[in-house]
Amino acid sequence: MRYGYWLPVFGGWLRNVADENMEATWAYVKRLAQRSEEIGFDLTLIAELNLNDIKGVHAPSLDAWSTAAALAAVTERIELMVAVRPTFHLPALLAKQAANIDHISGGRVSLNVVSSWWADEARKYGVAFEQHDDRYARTCEWLDVVDGVWSQDHYSFHGKYYSVDDAVLQPKPVSRPRPVIYAGGESTAAKELIAAKCDAYLMHGDPPERVREKVVEMSALRARHQLPPLKFGVAGYVIVRETERQSQEELRRITDVQQSAAGYENYQQWLAGTQLEQRVSLADYSVSNRGLRSGLVGTPEQVAARIAEFEEAGVNLLLLQFSPQLEEMERFADCVLRRNASFSFAD
Repeated sequence: MRYGYWLPVFGGWLRNVADENMEATWAYVKRLAQRSEEIGFDLTLIAELNLNDIKGVHAPSLDAWSTAAALAAVTERIELMVAVRPTFHLPALLAKQAANIDHISGGRVSLNVVSSWWADEARKYGVAFEQHDDRYARTCEWLDVVDGVWSQDHYSFHGKYYSVDDAVLQPKPVSRPRPVIYAGGESTAAKELIAAKCDAYLMHGDPPERVREKVVEMSALRARHQLPPLKFGVAGYVIVRETERQSQEELRRITDVQQSAAGYENYQQWLAGTQLEQRVSLADYSVSNRGLRSGLVGTPEQVAARIAEFEEAGVNLLLLQFSPQLEEMERFADCVLRRNASFSFAD
């Protein structure tokens, strides 16, 4: 199992708690990334939204790609998974940018390709917003161009959405055969695209038994393309405490929807702009990416046992959220990671 976490570019993950003691600043995320690789985390996911969908559109949020470039220069080991939305980036230009950051980091960049969902954000930033399946058709071409310019010189492509002529990208990425491409989605269009074009499938939070079903389904889709097996990642929000009662008290605190409604309108737009396999609840609203459904709430022993269930279900990567991030990541490392760690921690 590899352990990753969402970089708090929005200043937190809790829609019902206004101040999580984790500012959306370069100083904070730099400190967090550097400490995280010292205590055993393998990866950080840097989300890409120009508006803050957790704390409300008037709250600050950090830019994903300039943040990733800066982190590449001040970290040593951690993988930088950077979210990218094809509607916001021309593919050959993004491929050039990602290759450059890959060199800065020494081969630690990967992509999380997201086919967009927030119509208002696109409109406010002057970007066209298409219907769901059209966005995935665009993403399919986008991935062809990115992979093409990463792997070839004098590359040309002419499709419905993109055209490039005799493109040369040098230097190529350090990562071989290419930076890892992750993607998620629960629609038929998303699953087909990921099975054919990506390297890893990311899932919203769900119990291990449901995740196992998705792993089986996506593995079968992948096998049709005669490609190497997919890797699988799952989102989860962690609450680990000495007693189960303490963990449940914290769970009640963060799911009190009366505290704040700043992000509720944005959440409704996300529901309208995506295609999910399941109905969502107000608890799902409280923490993004259905993180609470993963069930990583309890004592260290309970959380460790749950992680073992995910690993047995075929999961290779946990993408975790914590609040406040730095303090709770330290607690998780002390209480859970150190138990089975094969690495050494810095003091």
